[in-house]
Amino acid sequence: MTSSKRREPDEAPPREPDIMPPALPAMWRLCKLGYQHEPGLLVFAFAMTLLAAIPDALLALWLKILADGLLDEDRAKVILATAGMAASVTATWLLRTVSARVSRRFRDRVTIALEAHVATLQASVATIEHHERRDYLDRLSVLRKQVFVLDHMYMSLFSTCGWILRLGVTIALLVSIHPLLALLVLFALPTVVTSAWRPGIERVTEERHAAYSRLAEHLFRTATTASAGKEVRVTGIGPDLVSRRRTEWEGWYRPIAAVRWGSAAWHAAAWAVFGGAYVGAVVLVAAGLDGSVGDVLLMLAAGARLSAYVGATVGEIGFLRGIWLDGSRRLVWLEEYAAAFTAKADAEVPDRLDDGIRLDHLSFAYPGTDRLVLEDVSLHLPAGRVIAIVGENGAGKSTLVKLLAKMYEPTSGRVLVDGRPLDRIRTDKWRARLAGAFQDFFRFEFQAQHSIGVGDLPRYDDEPAVSTAVRRAGAEDVVDRLPSGLDTQLGPTWPDGAEVSFGQWQKLALARGFMRDRPLLLVLDEPTAALDAETEHELFERYAESARDNADGRITVLVSHRFSTVRMADLIVVLDGSRMVECGSHEDLMARDGQYAALYRIQADAYN
Repeated sequence: MTSSKRREPDEAPPREPDIMPPALPAMWRLCKLGYQHEPGLLVFAFAMTLLAAIPDALLALWLKILADGLLDEDRAKVILATAGMAASVTATWLLRTVSARVSRRFRDRVTIALEAHVATLQASVATIEHHERRDYLDRLSVLRKQVFVLDHMYMSLFSTCGWILRLGVTIALLVSIHPLLALLVLFALPTVVTSAWRPGIERVTEERHAAYSRLAEHLFRTATTASAGKEVRVTGIGPDLVSRRRTEWEGWYRPIAAVRWGSAAWHAAAWAVFGGAYVGAVVLVAAGLDGSVGDVLLMLAAGARLSAYVGATVGEIGFLRGIWLDGSRRLVWLEEYAAAFTAKADAEVPDRLDDGIRLDHLSFAYPGTDRLVLEDVSLHLPAGRVIAIVGENGAGKSTLVKLLAKMYEPTSGRVLVDGRPLDRIRTDKWRARLAGAFQDFFRFEFQAQHSIGVGDLPRYDDEPAVSTAVRRAGAEDVVDRLPSGLDTQLGPTWPDGAEVSFGQWQKLALARGFMRDRPLLLVLDEPTAALDAETEHELFERYAESARDNADGRITVLVSHRFSTVRMADLIVVLDGSRMVECGSHEDLMARDGQYAALYRIQADAYN
């Protein structure tokens, strides 16, 4: 069996989307992204956080000066200490209030920007491989959860810098008593190490078992949404869905809980080391160094604050390690994955087709498998012709259409558009000259005009263009039955929304596929399966005639199980077991008396 990793020598080297980018460069890129969207607010919020740290850290110093002043009966020291404490408390409150207001505004604005960035990245990926590979789905599942707290990452970074500044001031105060007290920082390092290590190991475990979480979410949606409601009630599987969801959730939570307990034990041991060192430092200052009352008070106050600052710092570092660094790596991975598809796309889309599209020894296996869905297919789709693709279920018909639409990249071989490699043509430019309708269409619950108009976004609000597409699709009867015509809101869950049947949705989707006037490629992947055979035949007979009469060399690719529709095509391609077994016009294939002729007669007898 041919491996799914095989590529032709002249093709671009494969991307390596499985490799996660380094943490710190990814974090820096995310910082730049925030600065790009909100430079002023980011700098101001960061400055306010740092300024608020200084007066708070100086309180221990004012306590020492106050104690020394009272014992020495030095009025100047008492006044200085009192004024310093008042200034520190006031400045801390004022700066924290300003910082909180600015930070909240920054979070609100940058959240919208970052969520839009992630959504745009996922939508801009040229292929749909990331929607189907389990490892990518697990990675994206974690990223989607993290994207809702991306705004807190910046605040966490600011806070970490603020806590580090407090630590620096506090250590300087301790060193003023005796240089040995600086060793307290070394005893705090285990807490920093365990704080940075815990979220990472927990996140790895969470991603490793993300499939359980995704299945639990799917079971919950199945049990609670309207789309599955009828079958859930008729079959009575509601309690089973609830039970299975609990089981899947436990499959996700149990290993994560075990890892959390283990990491918590190590973290507690690290804090015990620091606690012992702190007690020893207090004893050293009070008894070993014969420090003054002010020194002992400074040691108690600064040491206690050092403990709080270390705790806050390692907590923020843990958040940064678990969310910021981890989330930024996933975000950068998604950026690089999306960008890789356009890195070598330097060819222009032809303005018209003269030769057509050629498949050169094309093979394809879906991501994560080695089973070829298409194997060594060589085919010429002539310009200006209607091509029909037929075959049994699983023969690769829809897969071939997806490859032509650049939803996937071939495992081996290539697609040539008038001699130009399709993988070298920019995906957005190619898709702008592509139109189509699919059996697994999406229901855009907008106003009817907009649900159709998204098929050609620049003419989204162009009612004459939408009306023309409706006529091409033969969907006038659907629009006529809507309460407000094209202005009708679709979907019963919306205010004044209209209930639309599956067949009506399919006609609207077909109209959406006919919005573009000058596509080079029109793909129709069983878009009328819900319609009766006679209606489908009349519709495509009319469209096939107009498709041949165009100046752009447009190619129309039709996938259908109905041979009464297929026979009108100029060229019929028969797929069987991943291979192309026959190709020719209806008359030629009937004359050969091969697989197509046998299938045609079976269906004709069934209709008779």
